[in-house]
Amino acid sequence: MDEAATDDKGTDVEPAETPEPPPPAPLLVLRDGLTDIVDTAEGLAEACAALAAATGPVAIDAERASGYRYSARAYLIQLRREGAGTWLIDPIAFDDLAPLQEALAGTEWILHAATQDLVCLREVGLVPTALFDTELAGRLLGYPRVGLATLVETLLGQRMRKEHSAADWSTRPLPRPWLEYAALDVEVLTELREHMVDELEKAGKAEWARQEFEHLLGFEPAIRQEAWRRTSGVHRLRGRRSLAAAKALWEARDEIAARRDVTPGRIIPDSALVAAATALPTDRAALLQTQGFHGRGAERYSRTWAEVLDAVRKMSEDELPTRTPRTDGPPHPRTWADRDPVADRRFKAARSSMLTLAEDLGLPVENLLSPDYVRRAMWEPPATREPAQLADELREQLRAYGARDWQVQLVTGALTGAVLIGDREPEPEPAPAPQPESAPEQ
Repeated sequence: MDEAATDDKGTDVEPAETPEPPPPAPLLVLRDGLTDIVDTAEGLAEACAALAAATGPVAIDAERASGYRYSARAYLIQLRREGAGTWLIDPIAFDDLAPLQEALAGTEWILHAATQDLVCLREVGLVPTALFDTELAGRLLGYPRVGLATLVETLLGQRMRKEHSAADWSTRPLPRPWLEYAALDVEVLTELREHMVDELEKAGKAEWARQEFEHLLGFEPAIRQEAWRRTSGVHRLRGRRSLAAAKALWEARDEIAARRDVTPGRIIPDSALVAAATALPTDRAALLQTQGFHGRGAERYSRTWAEVLDAVRKMSEDELPTRTPRTDGPPHPRTWADRDPVADRRFKAARSSMLTLAEDLGLPVENLLSPDYVRRAMWEPPATREPAQLADELREQLRAYGARDWQVQLVTGALTGAVLIGDREPEPEPAPAPQPESAPEQ
């Protein structure tokens, strides 16, 4: 028989019980059931009438076919508003959605990660005049994970299904389980917004959020310069002619993908581009025998790939791309110590101050101020070193980049200090202390 457990004084004690794990959060379900997808003019008119007569903000989401299609168009739009319920709109069935835009006039939109959806919504004529972004609000509030499912579980205590997040939404007809999944994405956005509005007010960050959301209304996706350089594995290429081959093959693949409206990786993968650019085969047969050159379109478009490589072989040295991308911004900070030690000291002081400030404010440093703005300001700061004038000119410089007023007010002091610190000559390292002479051997 086991002996009873005792404490350090010999007194009998009850064995500690293993704590029960907390019960899992309940699964989020549709309150009103699943409605039919709207793909007729009559259905759209009914949806618009219901949404226009409803009250409060409207929750909106869009599903694209990322990973399947070249375009970023919306293949399903979900809307939910108090008093109207949830509506699922098939934008492919309509020339435009002007009636829906009119029905939502003056209404605040609630989106999660608005920058992912604003462009495809604008493409079908849907443009907000006011919005609330729950992902961005989560960042400003300092939540470490700001995915919709995580925020819903953290703030509302419910789990969301995510099994169809990578589905091909260009599929027709859309399966019912996919539609249920899509409808759940707007089911609790209004409730989530209410929680976050209260938190932003209590944290003193409501005005920060207002300015951020207003800034999002004019969002335009960045145009990538020399996008071919983002090809996976291109950094391993040696020689400018191999780089030229990767660039030319990437451009040919991109043209085919755009014409067929499929994602470029489904023509041939990046690894195949790099394999061909490395080997530089001299004809179609050699290309198809190149190790690593594969993909659905490898043989189908082999004549195109071979012609591209032949054109690259005939390029003059002046036509070949440079090893590093051309940019109108400052160089990469890792080169600053050699190119401009003063700028390097400025940047390191700024980076340290910004990290500390962001931690004190409880938000990611990239949301406190764009890292690109910090680099630009520290590479080419105002000429003056009179502190008050320097601060004023830095404020104007940051605003010209696109910084919001709340950001400018918070970071100007730190960046002004970093500029002044950078101008100081670093303290010389103390000379090593003399070592005592060793005693002579006996």
